[in-house]
Amino acid sequence: MRDDALSGGFTDAPVEAARAFRAALEAMARPGSLHEVAGAEAPAPLSTAAAVLLLTLCDGETPLYLAPGHDTQPVRDWIAFHVGAPLVGPGEAMFALGQWDALAPHDAYAIGTAEYPDRSVTLIVEMPELRAEGVRLTGPGIETEAHLALPETAAFQRNAARFPLGWDCYFTCADRLAALPRTTRTEAL
Repeated sequence: MRDDALSGGFTDAPVEAARAFRAALEAMARPGSLHEVAGAEAPAPLSTAAAVLLLTLCDGETPLYLAPGHDTQPVRDWIAFHVGAPLVGPGEAMFALGQWDALAPHDAYAIGTAEYPDRSVTLIVEMPELRAEGVRLTGPGIETEAHLALPETAAFQRNAARFPLGWDCYFTCADRLAALPRTTRTEAL
């Protein structure tokens, strides 16, 4: 195991994890809102926000898929040391991490079942930038409308049409994150 795998976790885990969890919940409750997070540094190409989400939402019983580009030995070592999440294929994952194109095909992930819609994947999509502009968002948690620059619109429209089934998404870039739950309707402008 490399030395960089041993560093980069929360220094004050209870406090930093609580702040990160609140930011993750706020982002999911208010689709399209941007939130800054801190406290984690992982090997490239993981952003600070993606590392914070992994430290906060994953553990040794959370199957994680690393898409090509993020499935590197330094990232695997960091996850093994700090998170302990078992690495699996896309169809077995509770969380999947990577860039949008690398996560394709997006229909390969669990969307839950009629009895257990919560048994679906959460995608953590690394973005080159996060902007509160672009695609129009409406639905629960949005007073009138919100906007978020998404990698595409069609996949999110298909996903919302499957409700209550479907996957949820976090978008990360540097130290910022946003979320798009399956209940959000998207409309290209």
